[in-house]
Amino acid sequence: MTLTQLRYLVAIADAGLNITLAAERVHATQPGLSKLLRQLEDELGFQLFHRKGRSLHAITHAGTHVLERARIILAEAANIRSIAANLRNESRGTLRIATTHTQARFALPAAVAALSRSYPQVSVHLQPVNDADVISLLEGGQVDLAIVSTAAGAPPPNGIALPAYRWSRTVVVPNGHPLSRQKQAPTLEQLAAHPLISYDSSLKPESSLARAFQSANLHPQIVMTASDADLIKTYVREGLGVGVLAEMAYQPEHDTDLHELSADHLFAACTTWIVLRRESVLREYTLDFISVFAPHLERRAVSRALATGGIGASQWPGVPHWRERQVPHKVVELEVEAQ
Repeated sequence: MTLTQLRYLVAIADAGLNITLAAERVHATQPGLSKLLRQLEDELGFQLFHRKGRSLHAITHAGTHVLERARIILAEAANIRSIAANLRNESRGTLRIATTHTQARFALPAAVAALSRSYPQVSVHLQPVNDADVISLLEGGQVDLAIVSTAAGAPPPNGIALPAYRWSRTVVVPNGHPLSRQKQAPTLEQLAAHPLISYDSSLKPESSLARAFQSANLHPQIVMTASDADLIKTYVREGLGVGVLAEMAYQPEHDTDLHELSADHLFAACTTWIVLRRESVLREYTLDFISVFAPHLERRAVSRALATGGIGASQWPGVPHWRERQVPHKVVELEVEAQ
């Protein structure tokens, strides 16, 4: 049994039993991956997957137990490599981040640029996905950290959630739209009278947008949803409806053809979280990245949260609002110890 075999096993499970996709993700050939899987099953003496012809149909009961242990072994192997790299003061590697399109487009650029300036030999891989997929990528070991937003409480307790900042929703309409002519902020009744365009998550019952309208006994028409804020603004410009999106996605210097209306009083504030796997050992550059993206998360406190399994991590003081964040617009140099 080898780490490569276990890595292939996990890749197959995370690819929805699609061997072709799994092979692409681990940079292997499909025949090579299938061969190692067969060898692993021969060594164990039982099948890990139910098969239909040449396709994998489901994970067997025994395979479920093996897969669970394989994930633990691979995570610990990664931790050992991180410990060794930190002890060697290595400043090269890869930082893999799963996040939403809005965070990747509007919140992360300054911190990623700072990391690249200070660690030129570290490559950053962003995986912008839907909200529902962010945490699953982290749990599957496909990324080092996840950045996700919630409207009520912390993300699922599988990982260690560190609050990065709070933010509100905003309303955008084309210049000249009836709502752009009023001086006061819109009401829920006024918004419900117009077709709305918002994020995919707004269709979920637990969405703060859906809850706000429901509590007011209003049933707005959501004519379009998208995971990308730029797409929402594009279709607002085309006159399809009123946009409801994260406030950081509206950029006055660029969105000059759109008019912004405050929605602070209409919808519950959201929190953006940095989520880490429990018992993970972070590279030094990952800790530096966190300290730049969320300056109030002190490096020692983050390390302590990891060491204690996240106990007390939800009690971080001074979580700033997006408008109060101290992350500069220009790239900030991270301090890297001389090698």
